[in-house]
Amino acid sequence: MTENDAALARRMWRVLEPIHAVTYFATETRQATDALGLRGGWMSYFACRSAPLGAASPELVTAVFYNFHPAMVARAIPDAWSYASPEAVLDARLSAVDTALRRMLGAAVEGDDMAEAAELARRAAELASTVGRPLAAANAALPWPEPPHLVLWSATTRLREHRGDGHVAALVTAGLDPCQAHVTIAAAGGPPKEMLLFSRKWSEQEWADAERRLADRGLLDESGAFTPAGAALRADVERRTDELAAQPWLALGRADADRLAELARPLAGRILATGALPVPNPMGLDWSDATTA
Repeated sequence: MTENDAALARRMWRVLEPIHAVTYFATETRQATDALGLRGGWMSYFACRSAPLGAASPELVTAVFYNFHPAMVARAIPDAWSYASPEAVLDARLSAVDTALRRMLGAAVEGDDMAEAAELARRAAELASTVGRPLAAANAALPWPEPPHLVLWSATTRLREHRGDGHVAALVTAGLDPCQAHVTIAAAGGPPKEMLLFSRKWSEQEWADAERRLADRGLLDESGAFTPAGAALRADVERRTDELAAQPWLALGRADADRLAELARPLAGRILATGALPVPNPMGLDWSDATTA
């Protein structure tokens, strides 16, 4: 695995992420899950993302999502399944994404460029190994939708969960528990502490305890900033995440990956131009990377 291989994986993630992120941030998704009886945005999120797993328990969702406080998950799951089955949520999710992408992309949902992008993304998703990757495997088991723009969305979702599963593996290997993962990404210049506490529901005390455990390992100094060892560990997590995400892109081939990125950039730009995706965002991704990476 070379640095160029890892860089390819990161570039493809940045370019394709806005297409996947429509799932959770488009107003159509919340409208669809409200119509099913689900209560609130977080129940909508947890149900839509975990529905490919079936009627998953809160323990399973907490484990595979990794970074949310267990109590936050438990407020939404399993109650969501008392309002709507996973199958109903999946149908609503797909219908909402269809409507949202048609609204955001307009005429770009039709034509040869969309068909080509969908075909390339589908090939990459089908080449992605799902061994040891539960969310990627659960999404890969779903049938492919018919219109090319939904094929593209489905492929980006499979590839995003493939990357996410690998990121969890990298965090576990580094010995970073969920709250420590947030502390280290904030220390690395990612989303600030306040945003992460709000969006993932860890308490101030839990954050302080995570900082103490990291300091005990020599990863943070007295001010809460990275030591050289801490910065190196977090950089290694990101490097390893990229390496683990490279497999489908290397299997697809660099020329085809480059072509997919070329086709996806204007689509990502149209999505971002609607203002639907939050800025800043809890993942620490600069959305502008999607159109420049």
